[in-house]
Order: sequence, then structure tokens, then C-alpha cells
Amino acid sequence: MSAATAGPDVGTEPWLCLRGRALYSRLILGIEQYTDPKLVADVLRAAACDVFITTFDLEQARPSLLMSDLEQTVGLNDYVWIGTTSFARSRQDALLTARRLKQSYGIDIMKLDVRTPANLPDNAQTVTAAAELLDEGFEVLPFIPPDPQTAVALEKAGCAALRVMASPVASARGISDERAVRATMAAVSIPVIIEGGLGTPAQAVRAMELGADAVLVNSAVARAARPTVLAESMRHAVYAGRLAADQGLLAPLVG
Repeated sequence: MSAATAGPDVGTEPWLCLRGRALYSRLILGIEQYTDPKLVADVLRAAACDVFITTFDLEQARPSLLMSDLEQTVGLNDYVWIGTTSFARSRQDALLTARRLKQSYGIDIMKLDVRTPANLPDNAQTVTAAAELLDEGFEVLPFIPPDPQTAVALEKAGCAALRVMASPVASARGISDERAVRATMAAVSIPVIIEGGLGTPAQAVRAMELGADAVLVNSAVARAARPTVLAESMRHAVYAGRLAADQGLLAPLVG
């Protein structure tokens, strides 16, 4: 998907390039929670996304979409494919998921999640898993709570970008500790995506005003009464926040 086809609020210059594939839209939507391929197509279009995220549920305990249905409905060739290990609760499961995605679909860009049973990122296992995936030739975008030391370790390992948790996934709390998030972003030179707990467009604006390169939203849109409307709202919120940041209008920290 090009900036021209996505809409005027998508940048003309990519904010991240992965294996020659450029990302222009600064809003990324997770789609693991959907069961209707048409709704997936509609929300991705409304949000002007250029990324399509897919995964394997190793436990086969969750509803899932058939790739054949998505291919017919979504227009997958218009998107950069990224895999995710968001259902993984151990380093081993994350590695297995990533390898299956590569074997099945040729996906070599991995949104790496290794979460505890409480659904929080496990920094130690994430660092180890990231190193192994990098050695296997993946581009890696790991998910961590705000922590400058871990962020620096992942950048030095060769990760393409970081995903920093705003607050617990699906909590809709927004950014719980703005100082910690900004310190984590300041510690690295690679792009930073803020995600987790972004439940409203105002919270997405705030993430961009704090200096994020992009935001990732999942549950808020998937669970909305009108997902396509909220997806479009998030799109404009991200654009507005980025415009402010580009003018040097970084938001003052709260607290």
C-alpha cells in the first residue's frame, strides 16, 4: 500500500523499512481477535494501515480466520506481512510460532511477544528469543515494558524497532508511566511503537505527542461497537499527534 492510495494523512516518507518493504502508516492494527474477514478488510482500510499481521495459535483454542478467506476479501498483496507471537507464553512457543510462520508463508518480519501467564511481556525471555530469531535471519520487533536497559540490549542485538507497553494489554488505561516510556524511547535510536492499553483516540494522540514513531492498537478497535469508525478515528488521532511532534510540540510529562 502506498501513501498515495492510503490517504493524505499517511506520510510520503517511510518511518520504517524492513527487507526493502516500507511502512508509511504510523497506525498498526492487530487483527487476532476478528472472526469476519470482511470486517478485517474494512478496519484495515478505514485505518489506512499498510501492515497485515498474522499468527498461529499453537493451542488451537481461539477462533481464527482461514487465510484463503482473507486472501479473497482483504487484498493481502497490498500489505506488508508481519508475523506475531502474541499468543506465546514462553520463549519456546514464540520461536516455534515464528518458525511456522516462516515455513508456511515466508514471513521473515516478526512482531515478537513473549508474555507471562498474566499477559505481560517477559523482558528476559524476550531478549533471548530476539537474539535467536535474529540469528535465524528474522527482522524482529520485540514487545517490552518500558525499560531503557532492555531497550538498549535489543537495539544492540539488531532489532529493527521496539514496541513499548503503555499499560497492560486491553486495559484501555493509556500510558501509565510517561516518564518511563519517554526514557525508554530516548535510550535508543531505532523506531519505537507504543502499544498496549491504548483505548481511545486521545490516548493515541498522547503516545504520538510523547515522541512515538507509531502506535499499535488492537482490542479497542476489535471490541468497539463500530470498529471501522474507531479505526478511522485512531487514524486521524495518530496523524494529529505526529503533526504536533513534527513541529517540536512534544507533550509535557504528566506528574
